[in-house]
Amino acid sequence: MQQQREPSASESYFWPSVWAIGLHVLVFGMLFVSFALTPELPPAKPIVQATLYQLKSKSQATTQTNQKIAGEAKKSAARQTEVEQMEQKKVEQEAVKAAEQKKEEAAQKAEEAKKADEAKKADEAKKADEAKKADDAKKAAEAKKAEEKQLADIAKKKAEEEAKKAAEEEAKKAAAEEAKKKIVEDAKKKAAADAAKKKAQDAARKSAEDKKAQALADLLSDTPQRQQALADEQGDEVAGSFDDLIRARAAEGWARPPSARKGMTVVLQIGMLPDGTVTSVSVAKSSGDGPFDASAVAAVKNIGRLTEMQGMKPSDFAPYRSFKMTFTPEDLAL
Repeated sequence: MQQQREPSASESYFWPSVWAIGLHVLVFGMLFVSFALTPELPPAKPIVQATLYQLKSKSQATTQTNQKIAGEAKKSAARQTEVEQMEQKKVEQEAVKAAEQKKEEAAQKAEEAKKADEAKKADEAKKADEAKKADDAKKAAEAKKAEEKQLADIAKKKAEEEAKKAAEEEAKKAAAEEAKKKIVEDAKKKAAADAAKKKAQDAARKSAEDKKAQALADLLSDTPQRQQALADEQGDEVAGSFDDLIRARAAEGWARPPSARKGMTVVLQIGMLPDGTVTSVSVAKSSGDGPFDASAVAAVKNIGRLTEMQGMKPSDFAPYRSFKMTFTPEDLAL
């Protein structure tokens, strides 16, 4: 039976050394790649993991190798720690970046929501303004319609008033025409009555003149005593005739006022000249009715002059220089 040979010290450390070197190369490669791709991270506490191996040999070469391996392991652990720190820093940066991006998105959403809210408020304000304008337009239209109706009512009322006024004017015209016709008829009747009265007065005047002529003839042909008696009698008759003549002439020029009534009496003071001209007429005693008094005064003034009084003896005319005359509606041929 062949006895198995124990490996030497160099053979015992060969494969562990190879594995350690390979591991170091792999770790360096990974560190290099991670360092190139990973941003800087904040420093972190190193985590050192070490595995201690108890080796059978305590030789100086072994010790150096172990120290070398331990140094490489520390370096590898330091690099591993640096890689982990870089990874952690990268994660933290990505987290910060994600938080900032999320914050920006939230701010953007908030801005969009604010804009949407402002747009909504603006749209609501616009709709409210449009509704207000529509309501104002409706109120204005209603006010205009009410004003037009009021104007139409006023125009209608005015037209009715004008029509009523026109009807009243027509009625007044018709009444005036009737009154005018009545006045004309009354004037015709009065003219006929005046003509008849004048005819009677002319006949009375002619009769008086005939009597005067006869009296004068009697005076010329009779004795002085007889002549004086006849003259006195003739003077009284002449005076009475002139009183009637004055009343008759006043009646011809008298315009009856509406207030004149039978039974009224006015006393006039009359002044005349010897040629028969009426110089003055005034009211000596009023009837109590001004228009009637004024109409009587005007009627006597309208006589103007009585030519029949020319040639009267001064003694016969003397009473007529200033005398009073009483007039009543009956005297003025009402």
